[in-house]
Amino acid sequence: MLTRVTDAPPPPVPPAREPWLERIERHLQRLQRLPLTMMVASLLAALGIVQLTFQLGNSVYRTVTWSAETRQTQARVETLERDVQILRDAVRASQDPEYLRALARCRGFVGKNERVVVASDAPDSPPGENCKALRVP
Repeated sequence: MLTRVTDAPPPPVPPAREPWLERIERHLQRLQRLPLTMMVASLLAALGIVQLTFQLGNSVYRTVTWSAETRQTQARVETLERDVQILRDAVRASQDPEYLRALARCRGFVGKNERVVVASDAPDSPPGENCKALRVP
């Protein structure tokens, strides 16, 4: 191996880097990665906004549906309560002799001691049409 001998001084040794300069370089390297981090964070925020929007819309839909079904159920309960009251009135009336007598007259029955009087110009009507019908559910 050949060695070259020169009178030139050896190359200068690079000066030692200052610690504060190294910290600044590390900080700059972190800042270069920041746009990628910001893009990932923005994507996650956008997905969160989409999910939140869906959840809010779903909650509004369920609230509207629940309210409508509640109103329908309450209307049905009120109808059933009226039907129950009508049936209770019918049961109570079925034990009243005066009501039974009036109902029998509506059907065309006559009492033992009563006389039937028929007008000659009376219209032909089937029995039961001269009384108000009781609605029974």
